[in-house]
Amino acid sequence: MNIFQVIILAIIEGLTEFLPVSSTGHMIIGSSLMGIQSNEFVKLFTVVIQLGTILSVVVLYFKRFFQSFDFYFKLLVAFIPAIVFGVLLSDTIDELLESPLAVAISLVLGGIILLYADKWFNKPEVETTEEMSYGTAFKIGLFQCLAMIPGVSRSGASIVGGMSQKLSRKAAAEFSFFLAVPTMLGATVKKIYDFYKHGYKFSGDELNLLLLGNVIGFIVAIIAIKSFIGYVTKHGFRAFGWYRIVVGGIILILLLAGKDLQIV
Repeated sequence: MNIFQVIILAIIEGLTEFLPVSSTGHMIIGSSLMGIQSNEFVKLFTVVIQLGTILSVVVLYFKRFFQSFDFYFKLLVAFIPAIVFGVLLSDTIDELLESPLAVAISLVLGGIILLYADKWFNKPEVETTEEMSYGTAFKIGLFQCLAMIPGVSRSGASIVGGMSQKLSRKAAAEFSFFLAVPTMLGATVKKIYDFYKHGYKFSGDELNLLLLGNVIGFIVAIIAIKSFIGYVTKHGFRAFGWYRIVVGGIILILLLAGKDLQIV
């Protein structure tokens, strides 16, 4: 990977991680167009740059993260399903991660769901995350586990899960952002542990690339989160549904054209 490729992938990650459009699908297209060959460092990079996007949530919602212990307990309850299913289904998840076709199909199907999400869940009763019950938090955590299927979108699954539990669009989106912090932090720590466990080490240049990617991802994610909250509160998710269908269609076309796509 070179600096230009790092900048592009970091921008993609920052833009798509918190939107219901699947960062994995965009990483596939971006890395394929730039001719990036998958290796252990590239795989690590695409996970570790999530640290920058995690930090963007903490910075934007700093006061919310220190408002009460109840907030942390709700996040913990919502995070539990990801831990359980992540351990039980780790081998199956690894197999699915090797399939760009699975990503494309998930993008299209998820897009169709988003086209109708606003119509299906149009009577919210919970306007803030503070009003949300522990049972609701757990159910949203179960929805988030659907994102273990690549292409589903972690944010998309948890947002739709929140709306299905009568959260408003804004409350569902914000809790999805909050839940990303322990989920993505856990995935990052595990990836770094596995990297060292298998005898790999960072070079000085690789460490600089990771730092650059995280800084760019942090800045772009702040812009993306602010823009997304404002847009979805006013307009809903229909545009994101169509967008997912288009991206999934592009991946399918590339596969049919014989393009060797790799999930980085």
